[in-house]
Amino acid sequence: MIKNYGQRYTFPIMVWLTVFFVIPFSIILVGSFLDKGLYGGFEPSFSIDAYKALFSDTMRKVTLNTIFISVATTVFTVLLALPTAYHIARSPYKEKLLFLVIIPFWTNFLIRIFAWIAVLGNNGLVNNFLISIGIFSSPVQLLYNRWAIILIMIYTSLPFAILPLYAVIEKFDFSLLEAARDLGANKWQSMYKILIPLIIPGISTAVLFTFIPAFGNFAIPDIVGGTDVRMLGNIINEKLKTARNWPSAAAISMILTTISVVMVLLFNRITSSKERKIGGNI
Repeated sequence: MIKNYGQRYTFPIMVWLTVFFVIPFSIILVGSFLDKGLYGGFEPSFSIDAYKALFSDTMRKVTLNTIFISVATTVFTVLLALPTAYHIARSPYKEKLLFLVIIPFWTNFLIRIFAWIAVLGNNGLVNNFLISIGIFSSPVQLLYNRWAIILIMIYTSLPFAILPLYAVIEKFDFSLLEAARDLGANKWQSMYKILIPLIIPGISTAVLFTFIPAFGNFAIPDIVGGTDVRMLGNIINEKLKTARNWPSAAAISMILTTISVVMVLLFNRITSSKERKIGGNI
């Protein structure tokens, strides 16, 4: 008699999902429909005031700003990670290059962000260099705007995009590119029509590993975003620590989670459709 061990194998992951996802998500969901307590926390009475506040002009502006920064960060990060991963996969020094990719992880995340202030600040390396060669006569404001946030998010996200892309490209059969060129395709055509479709799983993983952390990021916009550029993560922090409006923070978290889940499902559906199409053509 063949025993079915499926339930035993899936039990740990079910416990993990229940403790670290289902229960916290349920608490946030229920809390978003309660009244706020006088000094924080929740009052046990039903209310949709937290969701009404989401339709304010401020929340609309912050939500659009968060989406723009997250999408821009994801696009630029993947565009930089793709040729980098390709070069590493084809290099005879791939182990040393991979070592260089993971070196930033040896330093604390916040220290790496503060280091950019020394680079982009008014008295930083970039401004001093531009003034010394005569391009500007006084420092230029490079920090405390959305492009500074995007730049530093790209820097922190790049290893998370390079590694999954490298894992897929390293297994790619490069003789297919040579065959495409023998059949008349140029270098870019062989890359676009052969390489890119066959590494879609790596591209989708890189996109998700970049977009989701960027969408919920709080530390980078808090340090280098200034007072004019805020993201949803900063609003949640303000609601919890300053306004002590926990239902409002829970409602914003629900919107953050919902948009993330919808975009993940949508992206998975698009990539799965393309994979099936490629499989059918092969």
